[in-house]
Amino acid sequence: MALFGKKDKYIRINPNRSLLNETAQKKPEVPDALFSKCPACKRLIYQKELGQEKMCQHCSYTFRISAFERLALTVDEGSFEEWFTGIETNNPLDFPDYLEKLAAVRKKTGLDEAVMTGRARIVGQEVALGIMDASFIMASMGTVVGEKITRLFELATEQGLPVVLFTASGGARMQEGIMSLMQMAKISAAVKRHSNAGLFYLTVLTDPTTGGVTASFAMEGDIILAEPQALVGFAGRRVIETTVREQLPDDFQKAEFLQEHGFVDAIVKRQELRETIGYLVRLHGGKK
Repeated sequence: MALFGKKDKYIRINPNRSLLNETAQKKPEVPDALFSKCPACKRLIYQKELGQEKMCQHCSYTFRISAFERLALTVDEGSFEEWFTGIETNNPLDFPDYLEKLAAVRKKTGLDEAVMTGRARIVGQEVALGIMDASFIMASMGTVVGEKITRLFELATEQGLPVVLFTASGGARMQEGIMSLMQMAKISAAVKRHSNAGLFYLTVLTDPTTGGVTASFAMEGDIILAEPQALVGFAGRRVIETTVREQLPDDFQKAEFLQEHGFVDAIVKRQELRETIGYLVRLHGGKK
């Protein structure tokens, strides 16, 4: 009984510290964003293993990157000259808080709109370049996006330049209604004039490329490339399944599925895109 009657005998207390501080343990801290989950194969990936290309080492899925990251991976250093900045929408539908939202996204992303346009060299080949960025309101296609891409093709036609366009979009920008949808025809007309001039147009489909962008200029390239596992389509999967009343394949609307059915010419890993684009531009009459 003595064992249970003299508990204090078996508790060693440091007279200089409280019992609470002695027994309390600091919880381990895990840095934010240490791991990522691959949207394609669902495996956890240590962030540092993604590399500069942000690619899953298990299934080759390429994570979404910003226009600035894309620019650094693609163009010759110091060769990019940005075109058509400062174009602003006048909020054609007077959509509540739309201009405030645009201002906030501009500040967050450092972009003036969902597409970056300009002139650059890729492996020495001079091109007119467009890069859509999904971090800017999901790269939705509004009037300014349509205007910038249209001007890109028009100036490329005037200067005799091939166009390389990285596409990404969640579709039309609902805040601009029918004005957004009209950009499909507007850009397509500029693409046609560029084609009539005998100039080369290369599209690179990135994740995701959907909606009106897919239904127009994304699929009008002379050659269409895609990144592995990129989602490419017009309507959403559930909408299509409900309409046709069929269960679609698991890989439906993936880049590999589109290549198999003739909509994509080649799937190119991100680390190989720069050299592939330079080669194709040179092959189709590019100039230095």
